[in-house]
Amino acid sequence: MWNPDAYLRFEQERTRPSRDLCARIPAAAPATVLDTGCGPGNSTQVLRERWPGARITGLDKAPEMIEAARKRHPGGHWVVGDLATFEGGPFDVIFSNAVLQWLPDHHRLLPRLMDRVAAGGFLAVQMPTGKDSPARLAMEKAAAHPRFGGRLPSEESTLTFKDPRFYYETLAPLASGVDLWETTYHHVLPGPEAVVQWFETTGMRPYLERLDPGDQAFFKDRVLEGVREAFPLCADGSLLLPFRRLFFVVQK
Repeated sequence: MWNPDAYLRFEQERTRPSRDLCARIPAAAPATVLDTGCGPGNSTQVLRERWPGARITGLDKAPEMIEAARKRHPGGHWVVGDLATFEGGPFDVIFSNAVLQWLPDHHRLLPRLMDRVAAGGFLAVQMPTGKDSPARLAMEKAAAHPRFGGRLPSEESTLTFKDPRFYYETLAPLASGVDLWETTYHHVLPGPEAVVQWFETTGMRPYLERLDPGDQAFFKDRVLEGVREAFPLCADGSLLLPFRRLFFVVQK
């Protein structure tokens, strides 16, 4: 299960990419917007502020996330559903913030999403990249610990990371324009423990969900050791977590 409260512990940092992506969508007044992987509704609120007259649908596979979104925004339109099989649309804007990395087969998924974009509409996507980041390497090292006896998956089997060229070449034949960029955020966190808290609600989930509570604690302790080795503290005791994200806005 997803934990909305733990996810929103870093709400400002997690919402900023949504704001940056939304600001680059050149749609004046879309009538229908789909927020895929809407989570507890923080990204949906960004869309509502940009386009208050649009009918905005928040879609998420996790019922607990949709329940949290309903509580925060009771007037919204919320749907529990899987983006990989969702049949709605067409939409003037399909917005996807930090969800596509959880889904495989992007060469099939992206054309399917474009089919659900209305003529002249936009597909806007943001997803984490940088699978070789120190934090992710610390998780991979922890997963390889002998205590787990090969029970834990590789990151490649649970997350999908492709380079910008792949997305351009997949989408350009389906689009009238592709705007694509990367940004590295340097999040100021209070220390190594905060890095573990950050990832235990997202990238660490494929590991933790396969472990009992005792092994979960052991795994997180090993990740914490790796984070302490990889991230020197700043003079004021803070830790800078570099987090690279890929963005693209595609017009149909």
